[in-house]
Amino acid sequence: MSTSPKETPALLSESSPLVTVIIPTYNRCARLERAIDSVLAQTFTDYELIVVDDGSEDGTSGLLDGYADRIKVIRQENRGVSAARNTGILAAKGEFVALLDSDDSWLPGKLERQVAFFDACPEALICQTEEIWVRNGKRVNPKKRHLKFSGMIFEKTLPLCLVSPSAVMLRRALIHEVGLFDESLPACEDYDLWLRITWKYPVHLIDTPLIVKHGGHADQLSSMPELDKYRIQSLVKILKQGCLSETQQAAAVATLTEKCRVYAGGCLKRGRMEEAEYYQRLPKMI
Repeated sequence: MSTSPKETPALLSESSPLVTVIIPTYNRCARLERAIDSVLAQTFTDYELIVVDDGSEDGTSGLLDGYADRIKVIRQENRGVSAARNTGILAAKGEFVALLDSDDSWLPGKLERQVAFFDACPEALICQTEEIWVRNGKRVNPKKRHLKFSGMIFEKTLPLCLVSPSAVMLRRALIHEVGLFDESLPACEDYDLWLRITWKYPVHLIDTPLIVKHGGHADQLSSMPELDKYRIQSLVKILKQGCLSETQQAAAVATLTEKCRVYAGGCLKRGRMEEAEYYQRLPKMI
């Protein structure tokens, strides 16, 4: 890690920073340095950087100590990525919150472009940028189903998550309106939050790649098996809230029905008959 002096962000000033950057991390010492350094290299500097160490047992603690007062570190027992993000959000002082996963990184102009967007569109509540995908060290192209859209994207984001946490900047007040990340979900917690936002508000897209998503490593949550199980839980939650329009309700029910069909089929193949029967019945119970 470089020990050369870097400009201290607004974390140390008496006034509140405009942006709070939150990096949750757990046993990712080998990748975390790249994420932190990409924040410290931002051309926009009116931010605080909060790293939430979710009970790491590797060299993360020593790495974070090396950054001294350039970052704020919060340490907690291991409770999962949702709890770590929530801890950071509750400690945030900025008007805006920008999330960064500890295995991803930003290009230097990321914060500057998003702040400029909000300056130009003060009514906007959330925006994200395009992204570069790197898998096992090689750049790859996202598939068509991962294409991002701008505006009211609720129906488009039902099949799978089209909003990347590392690409997002949103007003802190919006998070407090819709609620924090659901700590009961071991995965797809971002999908759950985006559903609670996108049924009501547009998600704006800056059509420039300003983040790098690094994939292919074993500890990615997106590599967990049975991810649709957690998407199904999120769909049931939003449907039970009774907040959706007639069109949104129909689209959500159709997606729930299809995901339950596919998941029940997987259960049947594995001999989990009782679980399969539950998911076959579930759409009719909503």
